[in-house]
Amino acid sequence: MENDWKKIKTYTNAIQAEIVKQMLEENGIPAVALNKQDSSYLFGKIELYVSENSVETAERLIEEAEGAN
Repeated sequence: MENDWKKIKTYTNAIQAEIVKQMLEENGIPAVALNKQDSSYLFGKIELYVSENSVETAERLIEEAEGAN
């Protein structure tokens, strides 16, 4: 991962993180979900990253998507 990627959101649910990642990618924003959960007990966090120049757009899209639910 390049140095210009920024963490924009943290999840505890891997499915939720993947849904948001896919939504961003469908809107032309490359995203990376970094899974830091323990593989046996599934505690920990999943961090969602986007490139620095996409942070504002990604945050707006996430906010709109979460507001629709």
